[in-house]
Amino acid sequence: MMMNFNTDILIFKPQDVDLAYSPLRKDINAETFVLGAFNPGLTSLPNGNLLIMVRVAEALKKPIVQNNIRSVRWSESGYVLDVWPLAEVNTEDPRKFTFKGDLAVHIMALTSLSWLLPVELDAEGKRIIKIHYNKIISPDRSSQEYGIEDARISLIDGRYYLTTCTVSSERHATALYSSENGLDYTFEGIILDHQNKDMLLFEGKVDNKYYALTRPLGSLYFQTGKHSPYYPGPTINLAISPDLLHWKPTDEAFIRPEKGNLKINRIGGGTPPVLTGKGWLMLYHAVEAKGKVGIYRTYWALMDKDNPHNILKIEDKEPLLESKPELTEDIKDQIYLNDVVFTTGIVDAGDHFIVASGELDLACRITHIPKEIFNFVL
Repeated sequence: MMMNFNTDILIFKPQDVDLAYSPLRKDINAETFVLGAFNPGLTSLPNGNLLIMVRVAEALKKPIVQNNIRSVRWSESGYVLDVWPLAEVNTEDPRKFTFKGDLAVHIMALTSLSWLLPVELDAEGKRIIKIHYNKIISPDRSSQEYGIEDARISLIDGRYYLTTCTVSSERHATALYSSENGLDYTFEGIILDHQNKDMLLFEGKVDNKYYALTRPLGSLYFQTGKHSPYYPGPTINLAISPDLLHWKPTDEAFIRPEKGNLKINRIGGGTPPVLTGKGWLMLYHAVEAKGKVGIYRTYWALMDKDNPHNILKIEDKEPLLESKPELTEDIKDQIYLNDVVFTTGIVDAGDHFIVASGELDLACRITHIPKEIFNFVL
C-alpha cells in the first residue's frame, strides 16, 4: 500500500527552466527542449533556505533528420552534433541510441545532454526563491563530454561536497566538487573510476575518516548459489577515505538485492547518510524487473554510528516512496517513462525529514516524511 504524506509536491518541472541560459544554445544550431528537470541533490544553505541541484536533460527536438540520427556532445571547441546513419543504430529509447554490430562492448550515444542548475527554495522546500542561472555547472572537460548527471550534496565540517556522475567515451565515473557557500562549486577531480556511480558521502566522519556509499556497475556478474538469499548483480558498497580523494572499498559487500516477493534486479544509493541519535540513516532505491526500465522505489536502512558496516535495521519490504501519478497529472503529455521515483537528497527539519526525489525522470519532488515513520527515536 502506498504511503501518503501531507506535503508531497512537485516543486520544479521542465517548463520552469529558461533555455535562454542553456550552455548548449551558444554552439549548436538545432532546436532543443527540456526532456527532464529531475534527480536533485539537496542541502541547506547558510541563510536557512534549501538548495536543490537539478539535473537538466536538454534534448534535441528532432534527433532524426532524414536517414540519420544526431547526438549531442561537448568538445574543446564547444558543443557539437555528431551524425550517424539510422541503419547502424537501435533507437528504441528516446533518450539514447545504441550501435549495432559485432562489438566487444555495449556502445551508445545520447540525444540529450545533462547539466546542473542550482535552484534555491524556501526553508520548507515549498516555494522557489531563485533560480541561479549564473551558477550552472556544465561540461568543461573531456570526461564530461556526454554530460553531468545526478548530483548529491553532503555538508561535512562546514564545507559542501557535491558528487556527480560524469559521462564520456573515456569512462562513466564519479567526480567531486566542493563549495564554501553551497552555491559556487570548484571541480576537485574524478574520485571513482569507470561505472562506479551513485556515490554518497556520509554527512560527517567516522573515527576521523570519510565514508561513502558506492555502487559499481559492471556488465558481467556470476550466479549466486541455488540456496543463496541474494540475487546476483550490483550491490551498494562502502568505501573509506582519509581525504575525500583517495578511496579504499571495504572488503565485504554491503547491501545486496535479496530474493523475496519482488524480483529486485538492481539497487543503488539514494540520499547521503545523515547521523541521527540511533545511527546513520540512508534512503536507497531498488528496481523491480519490469519492461526495459523497471519499477524504481525508495527504501531505507539504519547503520551503526561507529561502525556503518553494521546494519541495525533495513526496510526492504515496504517502500517509503513510489511514483505517484497524481503529481504528474498536469504534465502527463511530457511523460516518457513510468513507475520511477529516484530519491537523491535529505535534510533534517526537526520533527520530519525533507526528502528530494526525481519523479519519472521528469520533475523534482519534495516530500516531508515524519520521523515516526522510521519506527525509532532519532
